[in-house]
Amino acid sequence: MSNSKVRFGLIGFGAWGKHHAHAIAIHEGAKLVAISARSEISVTEAKSTYPNAEVYQDYNEMLQRDDIDVVDVVVPSYLHHEISSAVLNSNRHLLLEKPMGVSLEECNDLIRLSKEKDRLLAVGHEFRLSSLWGKAKELIDEGFIGKPQYALIELSRNPYRLGADGWRYDISRVGNWILEEPIHFFDLARWYLSDCGEPSSVYASANSRQPDHPELQDNFSAIINFEDGGYAVVSQTLSAFEHHVTAKITGTDGALWASWSGALDRTRHPTFSLRAFNGEEVKTIPIDKITGELFELEDQIGMLVEAITQGKPLACNAEDGRWSVAMCLAAQKSVDTGLPVKFDYQ
Repeated sequence: MSNSKVRFGLIGFGAWGKHHAHAIAIHEGAKLVAISARSEISVTEAKSTYPNAEVYQDYNEMLQRDDIDVVDVVVPSYLHHEISSAVLNSNRHLLLEKPMGVSLEECNDLIRLSKEKDRLLAVGHEFRLSSLWGKAKELIDEGFIGKPQYALIELSRNPYRLGADGWRYDISRVGNWILEEPIHFFDLARWYLSDCGEPSSVYASANSRQPDHPELQDNFSAIINFEDGGYAVVSQTLSAFEHHVTAKITGTDGALWASWSGALDRTRHPTFSLRAFNGEEVKTIPIDKITGELFELEDQIGMLVEAITQGKPLACNAEDGRWSVAMCLAAQKSVDTGLPVKFDYQ
């Protein structure tokens, strides 16, 4: 394997799936062998854009091939478990977009399957590969801010796109909106505050711009407590404009302030910065590589290629993906009950 390209199959060729296809196609260590697209329009576009890949409308037919090493699954959340189970049962490695599942039972089952089949299961929390958000983690791990105690991670953006067939605005298919995007920031909070133990409880509140759709929570905030006294605030509004993310992390000896802004979440021309305070002076930390979801996706494909060919660790493994789902489900329960909720990770 180390002397040949990792052969990818892709299931899902919607707006985000097309970016996955591009990231695979341009990586020197990867080869896009096959694509499964649901609609006739998507099938036609996939054939036109990637003429060297076989295109299927039925992913099960694609999985019968014997020349695929790993399958990248980029489909609506409610289909994650069904399709990922089929991938793992076909003895392929799996890259699964977040959320890992819409329930802990689904996550548990995929973890069980990946272990039974001895296959890699990578979860698409690509922020961990960012030159910006990753540099903040690097500084924390180096002890730059001392022991981390607090993190604020905030998103302000325009409303969500509908998704194919409007699935993202159908709560029965999306699970809940906390699983849709705040899940990235729950993952970052747990990652940044790993020295504070695991999350222990959450208290959350939310509301909607649409009185007839209270389940579509445009404004959401949560306080996550950790075992060793640290806590994080994750906050989102979908009632704003453009796409702006901020992370502020403070510790016993200093603080970090990272920010990213773009006209859209998938822009290739963002502005971003990282400022650091060591207790005495504020300095700007240089970020040499451009950052954003599209660039991080490309790095994610590279990370998976190296995991398969060289045995390098996954940026976000199945247990990390499960934790993110657990935190989001607990936060939704807190929103629904108005009470703090302890994490049930078992």
